[in-house]
Amino acid sequence: MESKEVLTPEDVKALAPLYEDVILALKQVYDPEIPVNIYDLGLIYELNINKAHEVYIKMTFTAPNCPMADEVMNDVRTSVLDTPGITGCNIDLVFEPAWDQSLLSDEARVALGMDPEEI
Repeated sequence: MESKEVLTPEDVKALAPLYEDVILALKQVYDPEIPVNIYDLGLIYELNINKAHEVYIKMTFTAPNCPMADEVMNDVRTSVLDTPGITGCNIDLVFEPAWDQSLLSDEARVALGMDPEEI
């Protein structure tokens, strides 16, 4: 579903609340081994919503051999599809570029006992 559709400024303004809602939905999904949500962990590399309100997500995991990958991806899909106004969800799992700690949000760094200023 990766769309190359061009959005007008009006489209972007109209879709902005949906982006906020989808991000909140993604923050409800946690990595089973780390007490931080996948959004703040930096596992979401790309998030797009088209005019039909279909979501495209490019994401990764902290390790390519994550034993809970299928469960987490199902949780992502369910959480996004449960977002009012969303009509579809397509997820691409990628491992390039590889995830590293520099992708952690400040909130994730604090939750993990790290210095938010440390990279």
